Amino acid sequence: MTDLAAPGRVYRPWLGILFMGIACALFPIMNGLVKLLTGSYRFEEVVWARVVSHLVLIVVVFFPRRGVALFRSRQPISQFICSMMLLVSTFCFFGAAKYVGVAEAIAISFIAPLAVVFLAWPLLGEPITVPRLLAVIVGFAGVLIVIRPGSSVFQWASLMLLASAVAYAVYQIFIRRVAGLDHPSTTVFYSAFGSTIVMTAFVPFVWRTPDTWTDLLLLSSLGVFGGVGHYCVARAMTYAPANFIAPFNYTQMIGSVIVGYLMFSEIPDIYTWLGSAVIIAAGLIVGWRGRSSTSRT
Repeated sequence: MTDLAAPGRVYRPWLGILFMGIACALFPIMNGLVKLLTGSYRFEEVVWARVVSHLVLIVVVFFPRRGVALFRSRQPISQFICSMMLLVSTFCFFGAAKYVGVAEAIAISFIAPLAVVFLAWPLLGEPITVPRLLAVIVGFAGVLIVIRPGSSVFQWASLMLLASAVAYAVYQIFIRRVAGLDHPSTTVFYSAFGSTIVMTAFVPFVWRTPDTWTDLLLLSSLGVFGGVGHYCVARAMTYAPANFIAPFNYTQMIGSVIVGYLMFSEIPDIYTWLGSAVIIAAGLIVGWRGRSSTSRT
């Protein structure tokens, strides 16, 4: 095999969009399964199943091809931060998934791409212009429309989703930092490795043996959807800047509405649609501005 070294940062934006699109088709399916499983099992156990099956998948697929090179990182500190941020994001999202609709959860998590735009400046040196900053503010206003402070929707689960989104934004920032130095498979391996260590130490206190083989299969499948999805995110970040790729996360809304309806008969209310529209519009403005500035360089 020849694909053993980390790919350089080659600007191929449409490949970045393609990989992000694949990821965003897989994540809503995983989120629907999480909501289903947390109805019967502690969310901590579901998180553990997610990260362990993710780790096993990555080792099985990539170790035969890459050998010990899979474990070599030029940015171990950044990889550790990636792992912990993904764990925090997953932990908060899974903890809230049981209490909110699939589409509503994704709508709130849409603040992550805008947070990437805001944080990419101090962490990656990718400049933020006044229009982009205004778009971030507008996007946050869209989140407030979805969660409606003072209403029954505004609850601890909504705050956990916001925390999940911010942690995921930091995760994407650090993925971009290592994208040209470590192979995407290495990044995805360490994202699961650190989380597995932490959750394996914790899960014995909440463990419940799966009731059926179907439940066991569903728990194991979380790592397939998540692992492949995050590999695609890591790939996407090697082809275009974070603040260009991040807004394409919004395509998850389509899959989330479909999954929510098919699995739980959920239909998003008008506030979820309106808030999502505001957030998506802000993200598209950011993406358009990012593409325009890139084309001039």
